[in-house]
Amino acid sequence: MLAIDSYTTEWLNLVLRMLHVIAAIAWIGSSFYFIALDLKLDRPANPADDAEGVGGEAWEIHGGGFYHVQKYRVAPPRLPERLLWFKWEAYTTWLSGFGLMLVLYYLNASTYLVDPSVSSISTGAAIALSIGLLAVAWAVYDLLCRLLAGREAMLAATILGLTTLAAWGVGEVFAPRAAYLQVGAMLGTIMAGNVFFVIIPAHWELVRAKEAGREPDPAPGIRAKQRSVHNNYLTLPVLFTMLAGHFPSTYSAGHAWLVLVALMVVGAWIRLFFNLRHAGRTVWAIPITAAAAIAAIAVGIRPSGSTAPATTGGPSGKHVFLTAGCVACHTLKEAGAKGIVGPNLDEAKPSEARVIERVTEGLGAMPSFRGRLSQAQIQAVAAYVSSVAGK
Repeated sequence: MLAIDSYTTEWLNLVLRMLHVIAAIAWIGSSFYFIALDLKLDRPANPADDAEGVGGEAWEIHGGGFYHVQKYRVAPPRLPERLLWFKWEAYTTWLSGFGLMLVLYYLNASTYLVDPSVSSISTGAAIALSIGLLAVAWAVYDLLCRLLAGREAMLAATILGLTTLAAWGVGEVFAPRAAYLQVGAMLGTIMAGNVFFVIIPAHWELVRAKEAGREPDPAPGIRAKQRSVHNNYLTLPVLFTMLAGHFPSTYSAGHAWLVLVALMVVGAWIRLFFNLRHAGRTVWAIPITAAAAIAAIAVGIRPSGSTAPATTGGPSGKHVFLTAGCVACHTLKEAGAKGIVGPNLDEAKPSEARVIERVTEGLGAMPSFRGRLSQAQIQAVAAYVSSVAGK
């Protein structure tokens, strides 16, 4: 497999991550804006606009000025000379995200994608499975949308069930942190697929129909709107999977797949609150129950001394190092870790006392693991790191 030195990896990570974040902000922003706009549209005040096919309008104020926005039921009588499109945000987000998967997980599969304590899958098979699941996720979702057209409640329940199955399945194969990211990548692929295969083609159908002088078929536009709404509800769940790697208490918890699904459902539930609010309904029960659910999850997965991985003589320091998030930030040859965020432990060669201090108290970008790890786990990982660093 192609080997890339740590410095090159760091810069590839930086460039791709910046591109990914910037594009994602643009894509999420346009999704949130247009769904909010659709939900706030009023009937056109001018009868002439209604006669010309305007289905709704809204007045907005932003940046020191007023805006008058109109949406046509299908298409305007004449195409404007300049038409703004929103598509590269989605494409760039997916491509840069896949690039990050390639650089950080596929080229370092033995460290980040595969965990021998989870499964004995080879790195090649793990990479092939990861990529294959992205394609399968889109194909199954798209088929369900066509088979269950018009039955949104059943479609939503089926998607949730399959997402739950996927979360459990990848958790049985990949390293815990990678399993969370895999689910997010599958949902992100569905979102990008919606834009590439459904939403943009529907826009082109509208444009080409007007250019040909024929009345556009409204059906593709209706399907595109459905997929756009789906993307809107998937946004917060996917964002959580992208950020979860910074929170080992979630992906290292017992039944981590269930924690993932629960938090993604909370994200979609919160999105519903804002969409209802845009439509003029404020349901305070939604944020209250969402906050209660998050609190319940946090309490439910809180680590205690009894949760330390049991091995002869107490918790395994190497197991703690591999599962508590240490590999994401530190380089340690004996563990196969090539993290570049925190100090290179092979070079630092910290003492056991220093490791205990840093893990317990944290320092700078490194969070405190007090409460996340038991004292026995902290002592075990400190003894492990101090004994193998630089060897």
